[in-house]
Amino acid sequence: MSNATTSPSLKQSMLSLIPNLRAFAVSLCGDIERADDLVQETLLKAWNHLDSFQEGTNLRAWLFTILRNTYFSECRRRRREVEDRDGSKAADLSVHPEQPGHLDMQDFRKALEVLPPDQREALVLVGAAGFSYEEAAEISGCAVGTIKSRVNRARSKLTELLSVGSASEYGPDPTTEAIVTRTVGSR
Repeated sequence: MSNATTSPSLKQSMLSLIPNLRAFAVSLCGDIERADDLVQETLLKAWNHLDSFQEGTNLRAWLFTILRNTYFSECRRRRREVEDRDGSKAADLSVHPEQPGHLDMQDFRKALEVLPPDQREALVLVGAAGFSYEEAAEISGCAVGTIKSRVNRARSKLTELLSVGSASEYGPDPTTEAIVTRTVGSR
């Protein structure tokens, strides 16, 4: 049956069920405004799918089923959605692009190669490998003060070679900023 050939009695029957649909919607969601929206959505869906309704069957049950299914579909959708009026949740989900980091790493490797071998070794042992100054001194066969001096000179030279003026220029993550702040701040 198409919408154009809908019988006047079917239309009247749908209209007469609005108060019952509204009461059922209120009992489901507990909110009059939301209930009115549910009834409107139900009637719209029913009207658009009248061709699937067989006259002579239970119109009330059909409309109540549409309303109920609409309500629970909306509930499932709302569970997956998060209200984000100010955009803060979306901002937390953003990811910094990887290209600048990759380019920064290439620049860093080039600058690291410019360092004298003893400074590069000390910086790699302490900075990258995570050895303590004492362990790095033992590995390098020199005094702890010498390792500290080499690391400090290496950091200063890298800061100069990479033209790093402040921590915020180098990286968005707090770890990188902490390292750069410590290095730039010690100049």
